[in-house]
Amino acid sequence: MTALGLILVSIPVVLLLYAFIGYPAIMWVLATLRDHRLPEGEPAEWPEVTITLPVFNEERVISRTIENLLALDYPRELLRILVVSDASTDRTDEIVRRYHDQGVRLLRLPARSGKTAAENAASAEVRDPIIVNTDASTRILPGSLKALVRVFQDPEVGLASGRDVSVGDLTGKANYAESRYVGYEMWVRSLETRAGSIVGASGCLFALRRGLYEVLFPSALSRDFAAAMIAAKGGYRAVSVDDAICLVPRSLSLRSEYRRKVRTMARGLETLWYNRDLLSPKRPLFAFALLSHKLIRWMVFLLSPLLPVGLLLLAGEVLWARWVLAGGLLSLLLAGAALALPEGRRLPWPVAMAGFAVASLVAGFVAWTKALRGELNPTWEPTRRG
Repeated sequence: MTALGLILVSIPVVLLLYAFIGYPAIMWVLATLRDHRLPEGEPAEWPEVTITLPVFNEERVISRTIENLLALDYPRELLRILVVSDASTDRTDEIVRRYHDQGVRLLRLPARSGKTAAENAASAEVRDPIIVNTDASTRILPGSLKALVRVFQDPEVGLASGRDVSVGDLTGKANYAESRYVGYEMWVRSLETRAGSIVGASGCLFALRRGLYEVLFPSALSRDFAAAMIAAKGGYRAVSVDDAICLVPRSLSLRSEYRRKVRTMARGLETLWYNRDLLSPKRPLFAFALLSHKLIRWMVFLLSPLLPVGLLLLAGEVLWARWVLAGGLLSLLLAGAALALPEGRRLPWPVAMAGFAVASLVAGFVAWTKALRGELNPTWEPTRRG
């Protein structure tokens, strides 16, 4: 029983250590050896750009979002904005129409179909060589658009992803543990860029060549995640641009973050399965990154129940197993407290960290069960942030 307990404990722990420490260490070595540099100088002529903005019931923030896009540092005559309303039922469409004279177009879907369906519909409407995708809950810093677009001077780059910076405000400090994870993820993407290619774009801000945007994608899956894979199939690199900063307000609570993680990971798993041919040795470095960064990391959530089972088998004979079980129980209690508190309330650091870790593990496991049963949510409920 002791041997079995050690095996059960080791499986998720080894996968966790590899996914979050071993893989970044390998990418750091590859990045040091290869060190792909992105273009830094300005092009002789800036290309025409269309910003697509899929929305659903965003009357609370849509005006500020459009004002933010109109204020970006980019030649105004070269910039177009296309808002795709996923059959919004509030005043979103009415507010967007007020900006028609400033070059903002509205494309309304006749029935609610989901974010990917909205992006597919937009692909038939855009004509500019560079397409930028963002969402209503984020804010793009003024110089970020030029930073994103200038990397397309490299003909090998097909997709450029922004750098997410998780921020809080007076109503959004409850989940500040989320910021630590976002910062870590952006660091890993920077290493992948220097080594070769990222394997997933930021849904908050990414740009790609029109030919890649015109590739239609199943509406039940995640086009944001698939964008880098579409670029790889087209023979392009996908890169993360550190200077293209997008401010992402933290979720108002662990409950909303939990729901977001379940939804995005379930769709991500199905999207990876749809593109499973990219795990073949045909593109060895991209396949390695996709396997390590996504599949193995997600396997940690699926196999996490092995850990408490193994610890229970060991607890009768091994002191450290009893201590770890006690620590796990304490984390569950702290996570329960974090989930029970009202939205927007700032949590003590131990409660926030324990809550985020437990909520992420549970969300990941639930996402696996949904993906394996084929339970997806293509219509998507946007995460309402601070």
